[in-house]
Amino acid sequence: QVQLVESGGGLVRPGGSLKLSCAASGIDIATYTMGWYKVLPEKPPQFVATVSRDGDTFYSTSVKGRFTVSRDNAKNTIYLQMNSLKPEDTALYRCTPDLRHWGQGTQVSVSS
Repeated sequence: QVQLVESGGGLVRPGGSLKLSCAASGIDIATYTMGWYKVLPEKPPQFVATVSRDGDTFYSTSVKGRFTVSRDNAKNTIYLQMNSLKPEDTALYRCTPDLRHWGQGTQVSVSS
């Protein structure tokens, strides 16, 4: 059974930083391109970033240069370092290996 557990969210002021984690079990993330998505109420998941099996990264234009996605296959975990946070980054952040399996998410709130 695939399980994905996100953590690291919280409330920060604009310009602040957070580091999200997504710990996986039931799958070997080394065989997947892993992705981060943000979810707002009543809207479909919105792409944030992916990290390929080879470590190649890809970002949405809204976060490029501010966020860094990484992976630690030995820990079966991916990360999202979020810097220079903006109020529009506020959302529930979820990880997925295949757009079918999702974690419960971790809430990021950016407000002064």
